[in-house]
Amino acid sequence: MSVEYQNVRIVQTDRTIEGGSVLFEEGEIRYVSDSPLDRGDTVIDGKGLSLFPGFIDVHIHGANGHDVMDATPEALQGIAEILPEEGTTSFLATTMTQSPENIERALRNAGSFTSENVRGAEMLGVHLEGPFISEKKAGAQPVDYIREPSVTKFESYREAGNDKIRLVTLAPEEKGGEELIRHLKAKGIIASMGHTDATFDEAEAAVEAGVSHVTHLYNQMSGLHHRDPGVTGAAFTDPRLMVELIVDHIHSRKEAVEIAYRQLTDERMLLITDAMRAKCLPEGTYDLGGQDVTVENQKAVLEDGTLAGSILTLSKAASLMKKHLQLSDQELLAITSGNAAGELGVGHRKGGIAPGKDADFVLVDDEFNVRATWCRGELVYERKE
Repeated sequence: MSVEYQNVRIVQTDRTIEGGSVLFEEGEIRYVSDSPLDRGDTVIDGKGLSLFPGFIDVHIHGANGHDVMDATPEALQGIAEILPEEGTTSFLATTMTQSPENIERALRNAGSFTSENVRGAEMLGVHLEGPFISEKKAGAQPVDYIREPSVTKFESYREAGNDKIRLVTLAPEEKGGEELIRHLKAKGIIASMGHTDATFDEAEAAVEAGVSHVTHLYNQMSGLHHRDPGVTGAAFTDPRLMVELIVDHIHSRKEAVEIAYRQLTDERMLLITDAMRAKCLPEGTYDLGGQDVTVENQKAVLEDGTLAGSILTLSKAASLMKKHLQLSDQELLAITSGNAAGELGVGHRKGGIAPGKDADFVLVDDEFNVRATWCRGELVYERKE
Protein backbone atom coordinates (compact mmCIF):
# COMPACT_ATOMS: atom_id res chain seq x y z
CA MET A 1 0.00 0.00 0.00
CA SER A 2 1.35 3.43 -0.96
CA VAL A 3 1.11 6.47 1.31
CA GLU A 4 1.27 10.10 0.21
CA TYR A 5 1.90 13.12 2.40
CA GLN A 6 0.50 16.32 0.89
CA ASN A 7 0.67 19.97 1.98
CA VAL A 8 3.83 19.39 4.00
CA ARG A 9 7.16 21.22 4.27
CA ILE A 10 9.63 18.64 2.93
CA VAL A 11 13.13 19.27 4.29
CA GLN A 12 15.79 17.99 1.91
CA THR A 13 19.55 18.34 2.13
CA ASP A 14 19.66 21.26 -0.32
CA ARG A 15 16.22 22.87 -0.10
CA THR A 16 12.86 22.95 1.64
CA ILE A 17 9.74 22.33 -0.43
CA GLU A 18 6.80 24.34 0.85
CA GLY A 19 3.47 22.53 0.50
CA GLY A 20 5.06 19.53 -1.18
CA SER A 21 4.17 15.86 -1.49
CA VAL A 22 6.10 12.67 -0.85
CA LEU A 23 4.94 9.21 -1.91
CA PHE A 24 6.32 6.02 -0.37
CA GLU A 25 5.52 2.32 -0.42
CA GLU A 26 7.15 -0.93 0.70
CA GLY A 27 9.33 1.07 3.07
CA GLU A 28 10.92 3.17 0.33
CA ILE A 29 10.43 6.71 -0.97
CA ARG A 30 9.16 6.67 -4.56
CA TYR A 31 8.48 10.31 -5.46
CA VAL A 32 9.03 13.79 -4.03
CA SER A 33 7.10 16.64 -5.63
CA ASP A 34 6.48 20.38 -5.28
CA SER A 35 2.76 19.75 -5.80
CA PRO A 36 0.17 17.04 -5.03
CA LEU A 37 0.79 13.73 -6.76
CA ASP A 38 -2.61 12.20 -5.94
CA ARG A 39 -1.22 8.70 -6.37
CA GLY A 40 -1.27 7.33 -2.85
CA ASP A 41 -3.63 4.61 -1.71
CA THR A 42 -3.67 6.62 1.52
CA VAL A 43 -3.33 10.41 1.42
CA ILE A 44 -2.37 12.37 4.55
CA ASP A 45 -2.67 16.13 4.95
CA GLY A 46 0.63 17.37 6.40
CA LYS A 47 -1.12 20.56 7.60
CA GLY A 48 1.91 22.68 6.77
CA LEU A 49 4.08 20.84 9.30
CA SER A 50 7.72 19.96 8.53
CA LEU A 51 8.85 16.52 7.39
CA PHE A 52 12.49 15.76 8.25
CA PRO A 53 14.46 12.58 7.68
CA GLY A 54 14.25 10.41 10.79
CA PHE A 55 16.90 11.26 13.38
CA ILE A 56 19.97 9.05 13.90
CA ASP A 57 21.52 8.67 17.37
CA VAL A 58 25.03 7.19 17.26
CA HIS A 59 25.44 7.29 21.05
CA ILE A 60 22.63 5.96 23.23
CA HIS A 61 22.86 3.48 26.11
CA GLY A 62 19.20 3.03 26.95
CA ALA A 63 15.69 4.38 27.47
CA ASN A 64 12.35 3.53 29.08
CA GLY A 65 13.88 1.22 31.68
CA HIS A 66 16.11 -0.66 29.23
CA ASP A 67 19.89 -0.62 28.76
CA VAL A 68 22.12 -2.15 26.10
CA MET A 69 24.16 -3.76 28.89
CA ASP A 70 21.07 -5.70 30.03
CA ALA A 71 22.10 -8.01 27.19
CA THR A 72 18.57 -9.16 26.35
CA PRO A 73 16.58 -8.97 23.11
CA GLU A 74 13.79 -7.33 25.14
CA ALA A 75 16.12 -4.47 26.09
CA LEU A 76 17.11 -3.66 22.51
CA GLN A 77 13.52 -4.02 21.36
CA GLY A 78 12.33 -1.74 24.17
CA ILE A 79 14.85 0.94 23.19
CA ALA A 80 13.96 0.63 19.51
CA GLU A 81 10.23 0.90 20.19
CA ILE A 82 10.42 4.04 22.36
CA LEU A 83 12.86 6.08 20.25
CA PRO A 84 10.34 7.06 17.54
CA GLU A 85 8.51 9.16 20.15
CA GLU A 86 11.44 11.59 19.90
CA GLY A 87 11.77 11.23 16.12
CA THR A 88 14.70 8.81 16.15
CA THR A 89 14.46 6.12 13.50
CA SER A 90 18.00 4.67 13.63
CA PHE A 91 20.60 4.23 16.36
CA LEU A 92 23.84 2.61 17.46
CA ALA A 93 23.38 0.45 20.57
CA THR A 94 26.06 1.78 22.90
CA THR A 95 27.91 -0.33 25.47
CA MET A 96 29.96 0.89 28.42
CA THR A 97 33.03 -0.12 30.39
CA GLN A 98 32.27 -3.31 32.27
CA SER A 99 33.82 -6.71 32.85
CA PRO A 100 34.88 -8.50 29.63
CA GLU A 101 32.19 -11.11 30.29
CA ASN A 102 29.45 -8.50 30.55
CA ILE A 103 30.64 -6.62 27.47
CA GLU A 104 30.78 -9.81 25.43
CA ARG A 105 27.33 -10.83 26.62
CA ALA A 106 25.92 -7.47 25.50
CA LEU A 107 27.73 -7.74 22.18
CA ARG A 108 26.49 -11.27 21.52
CA ASN A 109 22.97 -10.08 22.19
CA ALA A 110 23.38 -7.11 19.83
CA GLY A 111 25.08 -9.32 17.26
CA SER A 112 22.06 -11.59 17.05
CA PHE A 113 19.49 -8.79 17.19
CA THR A 114 17.59 -7.86 14.04
CA SER A 115 15.33 -4.88 13.47
CA GLU A 116 13.30 -6.65 10.79
CA ASN A 117 10.38 -7.57 13.02
CA VAL A 118 10.70 -4.63 15.41
CA ARG A 119 8.11 -1.89 15.15
CA GLY A 120 10.46 0.95 15.86
CA ALA A 121 13.91 2.40 15.18
CA GLU A 122 16.49 0.41 13.26
CA MET A 123 19.65 -0.65 15.08
CA LEU A 124 22.45 0.15 12.63
CA GLY A 125 25.15 -1.46 14.73
CA VAL A 126 27.07 -1.05 17.96
CA HIS A 127 29.05 1.79 19.50
CA LEU A 128 31.69 0.27 21.79
CA GLU A 129 32.34 2.93 24.43
CA GLY A 130 35.20 1.64 26.56
CA PRO A 131 36.86 -0.25 28.10
CA PHE A 132 39.90 1.20 26.25
CA ILE A 133 39.75 4.62 27.91
CA SER A 134 41.69 6.77 30.38
CA GLU A 135 41.24 6.41 34.14
CA LYS A 136 41.82 10.17 34.36
CA LYS A 137 38.68 10.82 32.32
CA ALA A 138 36.50 7.89 33.33
CA GLY A 139 33.42 9.91 34.21
CA ALA A 140 30.62 7.42 34.90
CA GLN A 141 32.60 4.52 33.39
CA PRO A 142 33.66 2.11 36.20
CA VAL A 143 37.41 2.53 36.70
CA ASP A 144 37.94 -1.07 37.85
CA TYR A 145 37.15 -2.39 34.37
CA ILE A 146 39.20 0.05 32.28
CA ARG A 147 41.79 -1.74 30.13
CA GLU A 148 44.63 -0.69 27.82
CA PRO A 149 43.69 -0.68 24.14
CA SER A 150 44.27 -4.14 22.67
CA VAL A 151 43.79 -5.41 19.13
CA THR A 152 43.50 -8.95 20.44
CA LYS A 153 40.81 -8.05 22.96
CA PHE A 154 38.96 -5.91 20.44
CA GLU A 155 38.88 -8.80 17.99
CA SER A 156 37.25 -10.98 20.63
CA TYR A 157 34.63 -8.24 21.05
CA ARG A 158 34.15 -7.93 17.29
CA GLU A 159 33.62 -11.66 17.00
CA ALA A 160 31.16 -11.68 19.90
CA GLY A 161 29.21 -8.86 18.26
CA ASN A 162 28.94 -10.66 14.93
CA ASP A 163 30.94 -7.86 13.28
CA LYS A 164 28.30 -5.24 14.14
CA ILE A 165 30.64 -2.82 15.90
CA ARG A 166 30.60 0.39 13.85
CA LEU A 167 32.24 2.89 16.22
CA VAL A 168 34.76 2.56 19.05
CA THR A 169 35.48 5.19 21.70
CA LEU A 170 39.01 4.98 23.09
CA ALA A 171 41.81 7.04 24.66
CA PRO A 172 44.52 7.26 21.97
CA GLU A 173 47.26 8.24 24.41
CA GLU A 174 47.06 4.94 26.28
CA LYS A 175 49.56 2.17 25.50
CA GLY A 176 48.32 0.24 22.48
CA GLY A 177 46.06 3.09 21.37
CA GLU A 178 47.72 3.84 18.05
CA GLU A 179 47.89 0.16 17.12
CA LEU A 180 44.19 -0.30 17.78
CA ILE A 181 43.31 2.87 15.87
CA ARG A 182 45.17 1.65 12.80
CA HIS A 183 43.49 -1.74 13.14
CA LEU A 184 40.04 -0.15 13.33
CA LYS A 185 40.72 1.99 10.27
CA ALA A 186 41.82 -1.09 8.32
CA LYS A 187 38.57 -2.82 9.29
CA GLY A 188 36.44 0.16 8.24
CA ILE A 189 35.34 0.88 11.82
CA ILE A 190 35.11 4.46 13.09
CA ALA A 191 37.73 5.25 15.74
CA SER A 192 36.67 7.99 18.15
CA MET A 193 38.59 9.92 20.81
CA GLY A 194 36.67 9.99 24.07
CA HIS A 195 37.21 9.65 27.82
CA THR A 196 40.72 10.80 27.00
CA ASP A 197 43.38 13.04 28.55
CA ALA A 198 45.38 13.31 25.33
CA THR A 199 47.37 16.44 24.60
CA PHE A 200 46.72 18.34 21.40
CA ASP A 201 49.78 16.75 19.79
CA GLU A 202 48.65 13.26 20.86
CA ALA A 203 45.19 13.95 19.50
CA GLU A 204 46.61 15.07 16.15
CA ALA A 205 48.84 11.98 16.01
CA ALA A 206 45.71 9.90 16.62
CA VAL A 207 43.98 11.59 13.69
CA GLU A 208 46.97 10.79 11.49
CA ALA A 209 46.65 7.15 12.62
CA GLY A 210 42.96 7.02 11.72
CA VAL A 211 40.76 8.68 14.37
CA SER A 212 37.89 10.48 12.64
CA HIS A 213 35.36 11.10 15.43
CA VAL A 214 35.15 12.76 18.85
CA THR A 215 32.87 11.40 21.59
CA HIS A 216 30.65 13.89 23.49
CA LEU A 217 32.67 17.07 23.02
CA TYR A 218 33.86 18.86 26.20
CA ASN A 219 32.83 16.00 28.49
CA GLN A 220 35.58 13.75 29.87
CA MET A 221 38.37 15.02 27.62
CA SER A 222 41.33 17.36 27.87
CA GLY A 223 40.05 20.91 27.61
CA LEU A 224 41.08 23.97 25.67
CA HIS A 225 44.16 25.70 27.06
CA HIS A 226 46.14 28.39 25.29
CA ARG A 227 49.40 26.42 25.54
CA ASP A 228 47.85 23.00 24.95
CA PRO A 229 44.49 23.09 23.16
CA GLY A 230 43.91 19.41 24.06
CA VAL A 231 41.36 17.13 22.43
CA THR A 232 38.81 19.94 22.52
CA GLY A 233 41.14 22.12 20.46
CA ALA A 234 41.76 19.30 17.99
CA ALA A 235 38.01 18.82 17.62
CA PHE A 236 37.62 22.52 16.82
CA THR A 237 40.48 22.86 14.37
CA ASP A 238 40.90 19.54 12.53
CA PRO A 239 38.46 19.27 9.59
CA ARG A 240 38.94 15.49 9.50
CA LEU A 241 36.96 15.04 12.71
CA MET A 242 33.21 14.53 13.11
CA VAL A 243 32.15 15.66 16.57
CA GLU A 244 29.32 14.58 18.91
CA LEU A 245 27.61 17.04 21.22
CA ILE A 246 25.04 16.50 23.97
CA VAL A 247 22.84 19.58 23.69
CA ASP A 248 20.81 19.60 26.90
CA HIS A 249 22.45 22.74 28.36
CA ILE A 250 23.51 20.55 31.29
CA HIS A 251 26.51 18.74 29.83
CA SER A 252 27.46 21.97 28.04
CA ARG A 253 25.90 25.35 28.74
CA LYS A 254 24.36 27.11 25.79
CA GLU A 255 27.28 29.50 25.28
CA ALA A 256 29.67 26.53 25.00
CA VAL A 257 27.30 24.95 22.48
CA GLU A 258 27.38 28.15 20.45
CA ILE A 259 31.19 28.26 20.53
CA ALA A 260 31.30 24.66 19.35
CA TYR A 261 28.82 25.22 16.54
CA ARG A 262 30.68 28.26 15.27
CA GLN A 263 33.82 26.10 15.00
CA LEU A 264 32.24 22.91 13.68
CA THR A 265 29.23 24.23 11.74
CA ASP A 266 26.70 21.79 10.34
CA GLU A 267 29.47 20.09 8.35
CA ARG A 268 31.04 18.33 11.35
CA MET A 269 28.56 18.25 14.25
CA LEU A 270 26.32 15.35 15.25
CA LEU A 271 23.67 15.66 17.95
CA ILE A 272 23.58 12.69 20.33
CA THR A 273 21.75 11.92 23.56
CA ASP A 274 24.14 9.61 25.48
CA ALA A 275 20.87 8.64 27.18
CA MET A 276 20.55 5.98 29.87
CA ARG A 277 17.64 3.78 30.94
CA ALA A 278 15.91 6.56 32.90
CA LYS A 279 14.96 8.43 29.74
CA CYS A 280 11.16 8.52 29.37
CA LEU A 281 10.70 7.55 33.03
CA PRO A 282 9.94 9.56 36.22
CA GLU A 283 12.65 10.99 38.43
CA GLY A 284 14.27 8.49 40.79
CA THR A 285 17.24 6.15 41.16
CA TYR A 286 18.29 3.87 38.31
CA ASP A 287 21.12 1.48 37.47
CA LEU A 288 23.95 2.26 35.06
CA GLY A 289 26.61 -0.43 34.78
CA GLY A 290 26.06 -1.56 38.36
CA GLN A 291 26.09 2.00 39.71
CA ASP A 292 23.18 3.96 41.17
CA VAL A 293 22.23 7.01 39.14
CA THR A 294 19.87 9.63 40.56
CA VAL A 295 17.70 11.54 38.10
CA GLU A 296 16.41 14.88 39.33
CA ASN A 297 15.70 18.19 37.60
CA GLN A 298 16.51 16.67 34.19
CA LYS A 299 20.00 15.69 35.38
CA ALA A 300 21.39 12.15 35.85
CA VAL A 301 24.28 11.88 38.34
CA LEU A 302 26.26 9.34 40.33
CA GLU A 303 26.40 9.60 44.13
CA ASP A 304 29.47 11.87 43.91
CA GLY A 305 27.72 14.24 41.49
CA THR A 306 29.40 12.98 38.31
CA LEU A 307 27.15 13.30 35.26
CA ALA A 308 26.05 9.82 34.19
CA GLY A 309 24.66 10.04 30.70
CA SER A 310 21.45 11.93 30.12
CA ILE A 311 17.70 11.66 29.72
CA LEU A 312 17.80 13.90 26.67
CA THR A 313 15.76 13.33 23.53
CA LEU A 314 17.06 14.23 20.07
CA SER A 315 13.96 16.30 19.37
CA LYS A 316 14.72 18.40 22.45
CA ALA A 317 18.35 18.81 21.41
CA ALA A 318 17.28 19.91 17.94
CA SER A 319 14.73 22.35 19.35
CA LEU A 320 17.40 23.96 21.56
CA MET A 321 19.75 24.32 18.59
CA LYS A 322 16.98 25.88 16.52
CA LYS A 323 15.83 28.22 19.29
CA HIS A 324 19.19 29.51 20.47
CA LEU A 325 21.18 29.49 17.22
CA GLN A 326 18.38 30.04 14.69
CA LEU A 327 19.57 27.18 12.52
CA SER A 328 18.10 26.60 9.08
CA ASP A 329 16.19 23.47 8.09
CA GLN A 330 19.23 22.18 6.23
CA GLU A 331 21.57 22.76 9.17
CA LEU A 332 19.18 20.89 11.46
CA LEU A 333 18.90 18.03 8.99
CA ALA A 334 22.68 17.68 8.84
CA ILE A 335 23.24 17.52 12.59
CA THR A 336 20.27 15.24 13.34
CA SER A 337 20.67 12.68 10.55
CA GLY A 338 22.64 13.63 7.46
CA ASN A 339 26.12 13.66 9.00
CA ALA A 340 25.54 10.45 10.93
CA ALA A 341 24.21 8.67 7.84
CA GLY A 342 27.23 9.72 5.82
CA GLU A 343 29.71 8.74 8.49
CA LEU A 344 28.12 5.32 9.00
CA GLY A 345 28.07 4.62 5.28
CA VAL A 346 24.28 4.46 5.03
CA GLY A 347 23.73 7.76 3.24
CA HIS A 348 22.33 5.92 0.25
CA ARG A 349 19.27 5.01 2.32
CA LYS A 350 19.24 7.23 5.42
CA GLY A 351 19.60 10.91 6.26
CA GLY A 352 17.58 12.42 3.43
CA ILE A 353 14.19 12.58 1.74
CA ALA A 354 14.70 11.49 -1.85
CA PRO A 355 13.54 8.67 -4.13
CA GLY A 356 15.19 5.36 -3.28
CA LYS A 357 15.87 6.18 0.36
CA ASP A 358 14.16 4.51 3.31
CA ALA A 359 10.82 6.01 4.29
CA ASP A 360 12.15 7.18 7.68
CA PHE A 361 10.41 10.44 8.55
CA VAL A 362 9.69 12.64 11.51
CA LEU A 363 6.86 15.18 11.29
CA VAL A 364 7.49 18.19 13.55
CA ASP A 365 5.86 21.51 14.33
CA ASP A 366 7.60 24.89 14.53
CA GLU A 367 8.82 24.15 18.06
CA PHE A 368 10.24 20.80 16.94
CA ASN A 369 7.63 18.83 18.84
CA VAL A 370 7.25 15.41 17.22
CA ARG A 371 3.82 14.87 15.74
CA ALA A 372 4.42 11.57 13.92
CA THR A 373 7.28 9.20 13.10
CA TRP A 374 7.56 6.67 10.29
CA CYS A 375 10.14 3.89 10.36
CA ARG A 376 10.79 2.20 7.03
CA GLY A 377 7.35 3.16 5.79
CA GLU A 378 5.42 2.20 8.92
CA LEU A 379 3.70 4.73 11.16
CA VAL A 380 5.06 3.79 14.57
CA TYR A 381 4.27 6.93 16.56
CA GLU A 382 1.55 9.55 16.30
CA ARG A 383 1.01 12.26 18.87
CA LYS A 384 -2.50 12.35 20.24
CA GLU A 385 -4.02 15.81 20.25
